[in-house]
Amino acid sequence: MTRVSTPEDIERESRRVINSLYGEVSDFRVNETFQMPEKGPREAWDVQVNFMLSGLKYTVDLEIQESSGHVTNARLIDTMTPL
Repeated sequence: MTRVSTPEDIERESRRVINSLYGEVSDFRVNETFQMPEKGPREAWDVQVNFMLSGLKYTVDLEIQESSGHVTNARLIDTMTPL
């Protein structure tokens, strides 16, 4: 498995997961990144991403394990028509 510890690793794994879940998307962007747990040794990343698909803007929250790159939670936060 792939260790996820740098911003480049986070973007690569986030993009891979989103493409697996939603297919080919455009305007992919990592919006926010937080370590989990907030205090103590880092075990995972809480990553919020934005992307466009079929004219809609999606915001998805991912929990990515640092040691393996496994995504243990993916949650759709918002879908909206861009202005």
